[in-house]
Amino acid sequence: MPDASRRAATQNPAPAGPSAPVGVAVVGRAGVPAVAGAAPRGLWGAAPQGVRRALWVLPPVAVLALVFLYPLALVVQQSFTPENGGGAFDAYASVFASASFREALGTTVWLAVGATAGCLLLGFTLALIIAFVPFPGAKAVARFIDVFLSFPSFLITLALLFIYGTVGMANGVWTDLFGVAEGPFRFLTTPWGVLLAEITYFTPFVMRPLLAAFSQLDTAQLEVAAGLGARPARIVRQVILPESLPALAAGGSLVLVMCLNEFGIVLFTGAKDVTTLPMLIYGKAILESDYAAACVVAVVNIAISVGLFGLYRVVGKRAGA
Repeated sequence: MPDASRRAATQNPAPAGPSAPVGVAVVGRAGVPAVAGAAPRGLWGAAPQGVRRALWVLPPVAVLALVFLYPLALVVQQSFTPENGGGAFDAYASVFASASFREALGTTVWLAVGATAGCLLLGFTLALIIAFVPFPGAKAVARFIDVFLSFPSFLITLALLFIYGTVGMANGVWTDLFGVAEGPFRFLTTPWGVLLAEITYFTPFVMRPLLAAFSQLDTAQLEVAAGLGARPARIVRQVILPESLPALAAGGSLVLVMCLNEFGIVLFTGAKDVTTLPMLIYGKAILESDYAAACVVAVVNIAISVGLFGLYRVVGKRAGA
């Protein structure tokens, strides 16, 4: 028996020091109960869960309030308390009664709606070609779309001025060919020129979500439809278009909101007769020093943009986007 006991002790040696299973409370160095094997608590770890969440949320909320919400509140306050005195709604009544505001509002709406419709049509067509029509350099073109999104809007407007401006390339070629003093291309300083510039600049904002949606499309559906004798137009109408509706809604709503607030394109085209809400804000604040009226127009512009975004969210949820 003693030999057997020695062999058992040799094969199963006892632990060299005291130990405790994981999860069992032990006493730490400072006499504070701890849990063996538990990870150390991080920043604010000793506070209750609700307090920890508040401590993490408060810093970004404070920065957002200081940088964005506070200036926005000042704009709203200025619209109700004009510096020259008067009632709270006097500035609103004066602005709403002015013909310039009604004209700017109508111009802003029809330019935004027209540009959005043009971007949806052109963007859907170009995205179809890039995604489903094999040609050399298709991947490079798709990558260029991502780069194009980073371009400032005035850069595209300047490019159009070089081509279609009064002394642009198109007019120069025309005068050289026909020996006349002036060329016929003068539409860039009209509402149609602004519309062309906005469609040119904002179309990639529709193409990007469409290309992402087309990359996830099940190609088996297209092959089955083609195998059953469906023509390309029918495949696009009955297979591709229904699958791309959420992407179209996302891109179209983004373009609509951005066109409503676009300032650089209208300014750089030199279209003096085209006054949108952002241009009206600029004129009231900088040229006329009527800050109360400028704040009123800004509040209206913000309300329209937020309302359209809220409508898009409601429609997107109902459509399952």
